[in-house]
Amino acid sequence: MEITEVNVKIVGGNEKLKGFCSIIIDKCFVVRDMKIINGDNGIFVAMPSRKIMDKCPRCSAKNHIRAKFCNECGESLSEDRVQQDNSGRFKLFSDIAHPINSDFRQKLQKAISEEYEKELERSKLPGYVSKYNDLDN
Repeated sequence: MEITEVNVKIVGGNEKLKGFCSIIIDKCFVVRDMKIINGDNGIFVAMPSRKIMDKCPRCSAKNHIRAKFCNECGESLSEDRVQQDNSGRFKLFSDIAHPINSDFRQKLQKAISEEYEKELERSKLPGYVSKYNDLDN
């Protein structure tokens, strides 16, 4: 698999979140909404994710994992309905797409990091306009 295109959108005003990106693989498959994060060991890429939901035992409506009451029927939701990690935290998000092996993760990380650095340099030029498009990749 080849990463045939990387598009980066730089965001300002946040110390951790540096930008968003999308990639195209083999000119035929796109992954959008990856986040470029400034972590403790430098830039890393967070995969697109969704909030984990569960169902109300009374009406089966979906609710956010930390909800105390059902959004649909108002039923009180048990706090022990979802497992917590060793620190007592709920897993709130789940990746929608992610690399299966470390080789491709490193390849992805490298391609996005390089394009992020290039986009940072382009952003310093007069008349800069991001080529990142939220809709048409």
